[in-house]
Amino acid sequence: MMLMSRRSLLAIAAVVDIALHARPSPVAAKLLAARHELPPRHLETLLQTLVRVGILKGVRGPRGGYELARERRKITAGDIARAAMQEASEDGLGPLPQSRLVDEVVGPEVEAASAAFLAALDDVTVEELCRRAQTKAVFGTRGLGADFTI
Repeated sequence: MMLMSRRSLLAIAAVVDIALHARPSPVAAKLLAARHELPPRHLETLLQTLVRVGILKGVRGPRGGYELARERRKITAGDIARAAMQEASEDGLGPLPQSRLVDEVVGPEVEAASAAFLAALDDVTVEELCRRAQTKAVFGTRGLGADFTI
């Protein structure tokens, strides 16, 4: 059972992908979407959310795209998940249940579990996820190890 929303999972994957591919030039949303087999429009709103909270930086122009706004080691999976959840819409779910059971028992337990889950994600940096991705060669071995600027 997956506790994290698809949006949060995608956000973390997108940031790690950008961290791995944004050198020497920014990653275009179209290429990022293609690597994850998603429609570019679906990804664009998520990327803009990550720009607004200061995780990514948007670069305009014909060779524009996205790059990290901070160092890899200073961005955690928890930061990214919180940003994705912040913009997630639950409007289609209807109103929250109103009862003492929810307010005094279920709600506090779920809130505590959510805090523990995010705290665990706060211990995982983008740097660590990039190292794991490179070790497992998830994008192959070509071009990820080098960082040459001409």
